[in-house]
Amino acid sequence: MDIIASLSEIPAGIIDKFGVDLPLLIAQAINFLIVAFLIWKFAFKKILSTIKEREKKIADSLKNADRIKLELEETEKKQMETLKEASLEAKNTVALAQEKAKSFIEAQKEEARKQAEEIISKAHLAMEHERQKVLKDAKDEIASLVLLATSKVLQRELNDDEKTRFAERAAKEINF
Repeated sequence: MDIIASLSEIPAGIIDKFGVDLPLLIAQAINFLIVAFLIWKFAFKKILSTIKEREKKIADSLKNADRIKLELEETEKKQMETLKEASLEAKNTVALAQEKAKSFIEAQKEEARKQAEEIISKAHLAMEHERQKVLKDAKDEIASLVLLATSKVLQRELNDDEKTRFAERAAKEINF
């Protein structure tokens, strides 16, 4: 009503000049208020509640995204730690394998050295045995030659006792 009173105060010339029909203007204002009230009551509240729900979902999604981001960072940290541990373990395994290979090679070298020493020792024994055999054969041959020479010098056949005595004396004197 205050609006109507204020409108009546407007000079009549301006209303006529613009062609404003006062009852029609009032009816349109009332219609606008009714439509605005109905839109507010039935549509705008639902739109606002839908917007609030969406804002809440967006906020929840952002919180969830932050949580997922933190979990992802934590997972990446754990993955890096696991990779570092695996790398360290691999280095340790390689070092251990190298150590075992070194010790195996050293053991093989030592075994080969022992076998070589054993072969050399057996060769020395065989050579000494062969030397003793050659010396014995030489002594026997020399003793035989001494006996033959003695029997020719004496121009008679020596008996077994004499043969033994001459052979022993010749062997002592030759002394290989």
